[in-house]
Amino acid sequence: MSKRLEVKKTYKLYLGGAFPRSESDRTFALTGKSGEFIANICRSSRKDFRNAVVAARKAQSGWAARTAYNRGQILYRIAEMLEGRRDQLTAELRLEGLSEKEAAREVDAAIDRIVYFAGWSDKYQQVFSTVNPVASAHFNFSMPEPVGLVAAVLPESAGLLGLVQTVMPAIVSGSTVVVLLSEKRPLAGLTFAEVLHASDVPGGVINLLSGFRSELLEQFASHMDVNAVVLGSRDKAEITLVQEKASLNVKQVLVREDESWYGAEHESPYPILDLLEIKTTWHPVGL
Repeated sequence: MSKRLEVKKTYKLYLGGAFPRSESDRTFALTGKSGEFIANICRSSRKDFRNAVVAARKAQSGWAARTAYNRGQILYRIAEMLEGRRDQLTAELRLEGLSEKEAAREVDAAIDRIVYFAGWSDKYQQVFSTVNPVASAHFNFSMPEPVGLVAAVLPESAGLLGLVQTVMPAIVSGSTVVVLLSEKRPLAGLTFAEVLHASDVPGGVINLLSGFRSELLEQFASHMDVNAVVLGSRDKAEITLVQEKASLNVKQVLVREDESWYGAEHESPYPILDLLEIKTTWHPVGL
């Protein structure tokens, strides 16, 4: 029997709940530490990003209209499905250079982090809402609402755990996301898309792109239908570019440097607050 050929995978994008190739039909080769070929990765174009924004915007109102309890159930379902892919994701993180112990730790932490944010789905509203003191005959309420459509550019340190930590605080409140994965560590994120597809997450709520940040960063910051940008970077030139482009339609910009994704500061409701808008309502009393 002749030796069979090894089938190397070409990882697709995840847009609107489907797995298209890049409309430009471009790919790039992901290689390991020793230069060995690992897989072909789609190289997203600006058109792919615009398509992702259309899908995310279309899904946003329906996602936000679901009950908080239901969004929590769906997040928990993602964790259930991720548990079933544990071995595959651990193997992919090892291909990206992690040791077996480090890879297993990252997958376990990602599953735990999803469950953590699922638990906040129907609780953060009580923490961040207030009844404000006023000097007139009114009730004055401040209540959180989802910011809308979030575009996120992950830092190179962000494998699976960094992706989860970026996406979950946004979608738990009803926002939708378009994410550019780490250029050097995209594998686990692209497999995470297959987990999402098998979960109950509606198409368009989470959209994952792979490609070159130098090619797409300006598009993420300047698109007029994006409400907030999360930028993972220490590069001052990148930060200045995003802040300037985002100011054109007053987008919210969150800059997050490469960091330890295991830090205690991440297990907190405040990453949810970062992607909320606080709306205030007045209601007359005694009239």
